[in-house]
Amino acid sequence: MRSEDRHPEEPPADGLTVGRTAGLVGVSVKTLHHWDTIGLVRPGGRTRAGYRVYGDDDVARLHRVLVYREIGIPLAAIGRLLDDPEVDAREHLHRQRGQLAERISRLERMVGAVDRMLLESKPGIRLTPEEQVEIFGDDWDPARTEEAEERWGGTDQWAQYAERAAGMSREDWKDVAAAAEALSADLATAYRSGAAPASEVADALAERHRSQISTYFDCTHAMQVCIGRTYVTDPGYVAHYDAIAPGLGGWLCEAIAANARAHGVDPESAVWE
Repeated sequence: MRSEDRHPEEPPADGLTVGRTAGLVGVSVKTLHHWDTIGLVRPGGRTRAGYRVYGDDDVARLHRVLVYREIGIPLAAIGRLLDDPEVDAREHLHRQRGQLAERISRLERMVGAVDRMLLESKPGIRLTPEEQVEIFGDDWDPARTEEAEERWGGTDQWAQYAERAAGMSREDWKDVAAAAEALSADLATAYRSGAAPASEVADALAERHRSQISTYFDCTHAMQVCIGRTYVTDPGYVAHYDAIAPGLGGWLCEAIAANARAHGVDPESAVWE
């Protein structure tokens, strides 16, 4: 567009109105007016109609003000940094950097303290990672609890687990671990003896397995089938049961499916409900 075609109240190409400048640098028009009033940043140009506009140098100064303000330097000190040739800006910035580093260190210590408080007050397993390994065995990975929460944290079952687990003592968790160990041993014994997945022995073990899960949340036969599928698809579960007896995870999956079928649930179409 030719200059003679421009509306007489439009700013020139090298100038920005207060509103456009405010949007560009991310502050309010009121803030720019205030900085203009105290002489911190004054628009250096004018339109033909007399409107004051910000040029490139003015916008650059605004960005410097924003940086100084962000690191906590008062506006009066910012003005001196920008205008007084006797003020050593680098020395001032080095001093401010030291203060920021100290503040960061203090905040990191506070974050650590809050994390410890969250761990102590968190619903669910209120055991330290070391205590979890002591109770559940050397092959227990404390990260499993975090992974489970990431996957199931928004479900009704997780809320039920959290409520129940919050009231469990260290001794309660030892009892849970002992029951799990006993079930694993009995599963291995049945599997090694050649028991069929649809046998009475396998059905009884499948019900013990469901009862054990129900320690944490009410587990239906359909839910148990969904869990059993992971014993042949999830590498972590496959490795866990293989460590007890190679192939045990697949056998348990079949036993759970057979027991569910005996209770009127089609394992092929079972869903989490």
